[in-house]
Amino acid sequence: MIADILLAAGALGAGIYCFVLSQRLRRFTDLEKGVGGAVAVFSAQVDDLSRAISKAQAQAREQGKALAVQTDRAEAAGKRLELLVASLHDLPAEAEPTPRNSFFVRHPNRQGAEA
Repeated sequence: MIADILLAAGALGAGIYCFVLSQRLRRFTDLEKGVGGAVAVFSAQVDDLSRAISKAQAQAREQGKALAVQTDRAEAAGKRLELLVASLHDLPAEAEPTPRNSFFVRHPNRQGAEA
């Protein structure tokens, strides 16, 4: 008889343990508060991050193309500047600039003036 009582108590304890365990498992997999909710939130964040990365890659491609165009324009302008600087060497030398107020200017190249 004692064995039957102990067996019933053990079965009742196992039943209570299973009930508590099922309640905890239900809370654990709850979509709002448990791990299921965390997984759902992480999944949504991964999707948002994937979209943001795609947009950033597209913008980077566009900016790269624009930068290539500007680089080509800068190289062309640099070549034109090189030609202009090279053509400056072909120009005759300028005469001495005449001063604005010639009263106080010394003219060493004049005849009769001693330097």
